[in-house]
Amino acid sequence: MTYTTQAEMIERFGEPALIDLTDRATPPAGAIDAAVVADALTDTDAMIDGYLLGRYQLPLATTPALLKDLAKSIAIYKLHGDSVAEKIRTDYQDALKTLDKVAAGTIRLNVAGVEPASSGATGVKVTDRPRDFTPDNMKGFI
Repeated sequence: MTYTTQAEMIERFGEPALIDLTDRATPPAGAIDAAVVADALTDTDAMIDGYLLGRYQLPLATTPALLKDLAKSIAIYKLHGDSVAEKIRTDYQDALKTLDKVAAGTIRLNVAGVEPASSGATGVKVTDRPRDFTPDNMKGFI
């Protein structure tokens, strides 16, 4: 399951930006290289799945809007070569922080999840050592 698509990337970042990032032909073809975009989206999906794996059943039945937004930020960062604009880098770092919160359960997605393992206990059990001073051995002092 992919969290975002090439069409959604074009909608958010514009076709000229994606042409600049993906057209690696010599001479330039002047078009988006779908294979380059697909590679970035595959890498993005794998990264997001890694964060969600312990908490949610994968693949997700539906893609929450939050994950679509995070996927776009991660994918555009992956499409950049050596030089990345500060805004793109900041969005990428924020996306990773948000995924950390999703993995920790601080932010919850409205999808079917995996329940954390339970010990089966229903309460607290306290085990203490035997008492040195009891009413029986303290007769006469109490």
